[in-house]
Amino acid sequence: MKKKKVAFQGLKGSYSDQACMERLPGYKRRPCKTFDEVFRLVKKGEVDLGIIPVENSIAGGVVDCYDLMASQKLKIIGEHYLPVNHCILGVRGSSLDQIKTIYSHPHAIAQCKSIIDQYGWDRNAVYDTAGSAYDLSIKKSPSDAAIASIICADLYDLEVLKKDIQDQQFNTTRFIIISNEAFYEVSIEKSNEASNENVLKNIPNVEDGPCKTSILFKVRDIPSVLYKCLGGFATNNINLTLLTSRPSPDKQWTYHFYLDFQGNIEEKRCKLALEELSFFTTEVTILGCYLESKKV
Repeated sequence: MKKKKVAFQGLKGSYSDQACMERLPGYKRRPCKTFDEVFRLVKKGEVDLGIIPVENSIAGGVVDCYDLMASQKLKIIGEHYLPVNHCILGVRGSSLDQIKTIYSHPHAIAQCKSIIDQYGWDRNAVYDTAGSAYDLSIKKSPSDAAIASIICADLYDLEVLKKDIQDQQFNTTRFIIISNEAFYEVSIEKSNEASNENVLKNIPNVEDGPCKTSILFKVRDIPSVLYKCLGGFATNNINLTLLTSRPSPDKQWTYHFYLDFQGNIEEKRCKLALEELSFFTTEVTILGCYLESKKV
């Protein structure tokens, strides 16, 4: 059977690569330089799935991914929470006192602000944490260092100068799994078949377990419209886990909203909340209904 493929942004050793290994261990991993490339490969069917970060417990939302979800309209079929433990990586024989410039992804730099300020290092943002480690292994400058995962030290022959440097120890990134089609993955063991592979099913049944639903909506131009949009979720006792807005590309000074809530769209309470939402919106898109992952 042909091995399935998953695309992620970054080089081998990036946190997105780790998320792929943990969440989709049977897949062949395809690195991409940009999030746009991940979406393009999924949309063209060159890979089966993509995995992208959408929010971090310290740095907040990844706006590029939210914008791509709005424009590409791919489906969300799952999520994964990855603990992020940053390290300072240097060339062999270097030390913290020698460092003058730190390189990493902007989100990683934001998550490690305290130690950077403590040493007074210059910041240089690059497209990927693992990419910063790779570039350092080529450049071999003792005055430069990278913020990346500990596995990048072995991959790119670098020295770990300091571990767990993030400002908050409970630093976690939430990833979503994107697909051209709405389905979710369930281990074959749950289907009573003798294999370690996964099978695909359509929208989860209520009895499959706790679910999360992701939607995108545009509001009508009326007073207190967002309050009215959220009212149906409150009256139906539905917990909201994410609400964020992004500028709409269709019209200046207009916005669309992303909303994640705990619940299955097949539940009556969720149907009622979505029905009430439709009264105050011009467009509602169901991005996905999928099994909820445990936060770590």
